[in-house]
Formats: sequence, structure tokens, C-alpha cells
Amino acid sequence: MRAFNSFQGRSNNNYQGRGGGSHGNHQGYNSGRKNYGNNSGYHNNNNNSGGLGKNLNPVDWANFKLVPFEKNFYKEHDDIRRLSSKEVKEIRDKHRITILGGDNIPNPVESISKVGFPDYVLKSLRNNNIVSPTPIQIQGWPIALSGKDMIGKAETGSGKTLAFILPAFVHILAQPSLKHGDGPIVLVLAPTRELAEQIRQECIKFSVESKVRNTCAYGGVPKGGQIYALRQGVHILIACPGRLIDLLEQNATNLRRVTYLVLDEADKMLDMGFEMQIRKIVEQIRPDRQTLMWSATWPKEVQALARDLCKDQPVHVNVGSLTLTACRRIKQEIYLIEEHEKLGNLKSLLQRIFKENDRIIVFVETKRSADFITKALRLEGMPALCIHGDKKQEERRWVLNDFKTGKSPILIATDVASRGLDIKNVKFVINYDFPNQIEDYVHRIGRTGRAGAHGASFTFLTSDKYRLAKELVKILRESEQPIPPQLEKISFSAGNNQRRNPYYSSGRSGYNSNFSGRGGNRYY
Repeated sequence: MRAFNSFQGRSNNNYQGRGGGSHGNHQGYNSGRKNYGNNSGYHNNNNNSGGLGKNLNPVDWANFKLVPFEKNFYKEHDDIRRLSSKEVKEIRDKHRITILGGDNIPNPVESISKVGFPDYVLKSLRNNNIVSPTPIQIQGWPIALSGKDMIGKAETGSGKTLAFILPAFVHILAQPSLKHGDGPIVLVLAPTRELAEQIRQECIKFSVESKVRNTCAYGGVPKGGQIYALRQGVHILIACPGRLIDLLEQNATNLRRVTYLVLDEADKMLDMGFEMQIRKIVEQIRPDRQTLMWSATWPKEVQALARDLCKDQPVHVNVGSLTLTACRRIKQEIYLIEEHEKLGNLKSLLQRIFKENDRIIVFVETKRSADFITKALRLEGMPALCIHGDKKQEERRWVLNDFKTGKSPILIATDVASRGLDIKNVKFVINYDFPNQIEDYVHRIGRTGRAGAHGASFTFLTSDKYRLAKELVKILRESEQPIPPQLEKISFSAGNNQRRNPYYSSGRSGYNSNFSGRGGNRYY
């Protein structure tokens, strides 16, 4: 246990029930201020709260005289305007940018100085050591600044948050100032509180020069601080749908000033059952708004939502493969093992790969598994904590902070954390439980290999998930990973629901095992 000696002797009591006192103020919340609300109990951001939104009547915008607003701020640089169609194609091909729809699409811009950002945006980029745009920003910034509706698809860690946040700053400062009682100008909808907080942190980091104000609204915490911030006036509201509807029904804010709407991870929101809530929210927003949708996948349900929400012909931008794919910078290793072998193999794997400054995320299927595995690892002296939907927001923040700072560099997580987490220096991802759909596999391993870095993922595949072997092989092939012959054999018979393929019985020999001290394990 050489790698974990520094952790030995810590009290395991710190893991359980970390409630008690505050570990940092909630945004805009001060316990001495007037309490405008209490905990609504929406610990899970889902739509199982009966009657949520029933008191929220749609706005008949035909009866309103809408004040015109400006949304096209793009002034094309002479060098960009002079690009030939061949040069434009070469730039897009180089960065794997594909335009799937839209008219009068601005040319891509590879230089930040030629995007046309005002000085306060350029200064914020310099202050954060950003010297060149990512592929989604190369094409996304000109589109968003042009006021066009946009649908974006890019791999995790691609810089998509800045692709919509920086144009939002420009949009906000071109509008009339907020008055007392006004709601936000920009609304960003996100599926989870982790993603909402992450977007907010990017807003804070890059709004120092512009003085743009923002806040978050999500369940699992008291509403008082959120209501206070909204009534003080914010330019940007980042919200989960359930809590936002709750606040709208209480008249804590309104969306009449919203002219820039962002749906981040739209496919995830639909997976979580938010479609009706999204539609109720959008009914409160003027129809001539600018809409930007971001989705990792493009199923029919997301396409239908895009058709309804994007009033103009949206520009559809894809970065990377047109099919679901994992990042090529992530080395993927697959282990075919039995359920009862997983915990011992996890411990052996962690002993083999862990180094002092690394961050490791271990994904599990259930909250119970997360708690059990965390306790088991801590008993071995391993610095592990867990995060899942039953954790109170205070504890979730504490856990994520300890993980980010390296105090507890092993994070056990359910899929509540599989999207949206943007934590630097995540070196390894371990799929202890294989997810129920291949999209979640891609999003999980996408926690590493971000922003141009390299990473590795290790996946335990048990016989109950052999039905996904064929799709897994496709992902491995698309991301140029070696495909184990045995996994490929399983993929041919995927869907047979057989409990165990006799080809992989523990009596067979000749397989290489990198797990120390255990027999009968298959490593590929």
C-alpha cells in the first residue's frame, strides 16, 4: 500500500454524516438576511413532483408589443471575409467541424484576435491564459455572435461552455440595463446542479471585466439564497428545470427579459424526464429570442425539441465524429470478469495505477454500491469519498472540493456526476459497473482526456452487460483503440441474454492478468 501511506491514520468518521456546519456560503446567501423561502425538497432534479408547473400559465405573446432587441454583434474581420470556400473547407476539415444545416453561416475563425470580441472579453481570455480557440469555439463564436440559433455537438472538455458564455456577455451588455423587478437576460438550463455550478464558475471567472452578474437555481438547497439573488437582479440565470418552475410559480423571478436561451446537455435533460418542464419554461420566454442547444447525442426526441424551440433555421454544428465516439486521447482497457471479483480487482487496480497527484473517478450503478465501495476502500487506507443523489448539497460540495484539491483523490460516483463534471487532472476513470447505455460509457470516460490532455479508462464488463458489447466494440473501433478478440466474439452474440459465455469459463488458461494476487481473472 505504498501509494496510500500518507492517508493512513485519518479518521474514517470524516466520511460519514459530514453535515454539521457550513463549508462555504451558498451563492448570494447570508443566514442573517431575510428568509424568502425554505427547502423545497427537490433533492433529485427530476419531474416526479406531482403538479409542478400546474400554476404556471403560458404567455400569449401575440398580446404583447415586444420591444425590439439587437442580437447580431458580429463584425467579420477582413481576413476572415476574404477566405475562399476551399480555405473554409480546409479549416473545418482540419478541426473536424461539420455543418449539418443552416443558412448564411459565418466562416470559422482560428485566431481570437479576429473573432471581433470587445476588449473586456479579450482581456478576460488573456487573464485566463487562453490564447487560441478550440474547434467548437472556432465555429461557434461567430455563429453565436451573429444572433443565429445554433445546435452544437462536441465532445466533453471541448470548451463548449465558453462557446456560449462569452457571446452571452456581449449580448447582455448590448441590452438596456436591468430595472427593479426585471428577470435575467440570459437563461441557461442544465440537467444537474453539478453542471449548473460548473457553468456558474466559468461565468464568474470570465465576467470580472464585464461585471455581468449571475446566479444558480437548483434543488437540494434552501430557496432563500436563490430568491434573494434573483430579486437583487442578475443578468444570467443558470438553472435546473424543476427548481426554476418552482421559483416562477412563486413569482420569485420572471423570464420576460430573456432574449438569449441556452439548453446545455439537452439529451440528458430529456433522459431525465424534463421535456414538459422545458416546454413550460420556454412558454414564458419571448419567441424571437436567440436559442442555442447543446447535445452530446442527436436522438429523435432532441430533434423534435430543437424544431419547436429554434424559431429560425438553426445552424447545426458537429465537432468530431458524426456518430457517438470516445475521445482518441483516452486509452481504453476492458476487463471481462465476474461480479464477485470486481471489488478485489478494483483494489488491485488502484494499487497499480495510483500516484500522488492523480485524480481517479470510479463509476458505479447504485447509491448503495457507492457507499459500500467507498467504505471498503477507506478501510484499506485509500483516500476515497463518494457522491450520489442522496447526498445533501453541502456534502456534495465538500466532497468535490476535497477531490479537486487532491485531499481525497479517489471519487466514487453514480451517474449523477457522469456528465458536466469538469475537473482538471482526472487521470483515470474506472467503470466499476458498466452503464445501461453506451452513451453513458462515452460520457463517463470523457471525464479524463479533457482540454487536450491524455487519460486512461478501465472498464469491468460482466455478463449481464454483454448485450452492449457490440456497441462497445464500435466505440473502441471509432476511437482507434485495440479491440480484444474475445470481446469481439461476445459482440457477435450480444443480445442472447446468456448468463455466461462458456468460452470465458474460469477453467481456460493463457490469459494475461495484470491484477496481482488473484486467479481466474481475464484482462484484455
